[in-house]
Amino acid sequence: MTDTPTVTFQTVDPRSPDAVACLQDYYDELARRFDTGFDVNLSADPDATDMLAPRGAFLVAYAGTQVRGCVGVKGTDKGYGEIKRLWVSPEARGLGLSKRLMDQAEKTARTLGIATLRLDTNAALPEAIRLYQTTGWTEIDRFNDDPYPDFFFEKNL
Repeated sequence: MTDTPTVTFQTVDPRSPDAVACLQDYYDELARRFDTGFDVNLSADPDATDMLAPRGAFLVAYAGTQVRGCVGVKGTDKGYGEIKRLWVSPEARGLGLSKRLMDQAEKTARTLGIATLRLDTNAALPEAIRLYQTTGWTEIDRFNDDPYPDFFFEKNL
């Protein structure tokens, strides 16, 4: 993809075929990039059930019929929601899609009544850290016991 593609965003069930394919590519990439590997079953919501309506949402980005990225909005009972599983396919990197996915996730969170979002990320993902640092997220102390993250951020919507 050399031109900026026309991208559409759809809210889907995280167990749908497109979401599962997107998430598997994401998990495979994390397993390659993290020194410790990656196992989604060690996360707090491995089945992404907190990313289902009415509690949360899972968004998939499409260029035509091709899945190009995803992001989840996880509802919680802790006074904040979480951004989870932001991923952009290698074919769509460098086109600003991660920022567009985050913008869509923030809009979705607002419609769900979520006023504060948190997220975590790993030091092996410097592009994600840069995105959060440059789009209004504030670094905060650890807020969960997931085994993989090194950095934690929060944003008031």
